[in-house]
Amino acid sequence: MSTAHWQGRRLSIPAAWPVRSSPAARRWAIISAGLAPVLLTGAYLTAGVLQPASYSPVRTTISAMAGQAGTDRWVMTGGILLVGGCYLVTAAGLTGVRASARALLAVAGMAGIGIAASPEPARGATPRHLAWTVLGAVTIAVWPAFAARRASPRPPILSVYGSAAVTAVFVALLGWLLAETRDGSVLGLAERLTSSIQTCWPFIIAVALRRTRRPRPGPVIGGSGGAMDGAAARARARGRRQDR
Repeated sequence: MSTAHWQGRRLSIPAAWPVRSSPAARRWAIISAGLAPVLLTGAYLTAGVLQPASYSPVRTTISAMAGQAGTDRWVMTGGILLVGGCYLVTAAGLTGVRASARALLAVAGMAGIGIAASPEPARGATPRHLAWTVLGAVTIAVWPAFAARRASPRPPILSVYGSAAVTAVFVALLGWLLAETRDGSVLGLAERLTSSIQTCWPFIIAVALRRTRRPRPGPVIGGSGGAMDGAAARARARGRRQDR
């Protein structure tokens, strides 16, 4: 067998395995992200019905229903706890965003669990409850900025400008909520609106990422792509001519 023929057979080995793609968001992450706003809204609506007539959802916070003075407080406590767990599951499955974004979402989940584990007393609030609440509110407000993707392909909502715009809206909502804590008349409404909007965003991101598959290259063998395939074909042709 001639040298050219031997080289042609060697080059005929596939240059690389086919490039595979993996989902940027796991299916179970989409489910957990979609459950979070449903659980939160369902919990505060159900718990609100169970409260006495003196309770006002416009003026009083969600935490009051999960506090020690709340009626059937296990409903709201369970809702907050489940939402925190959904954040943790979603953070584990959003493989298409940066590690910092996944870590922040996990911190928000831990903050939710911390809020559920440290209920408000009948009067006032404990430092631990306030610390968990502030941590969760700030983390989920700035989370969209960390979820931005600079590499292609990316959905428009994950562009730098799109993520910055969403973050600005979330920070504005957080500012409104903080302003209402100073004897505001619509504190409960501000908290419910802010929480519901912010809780929906991980689900939107997960759905957008699911439609964007990122390449996962296989092991490279002997070179790269079509150029090597063309060289192999030419070498085989030369080998046949020399053998004749």
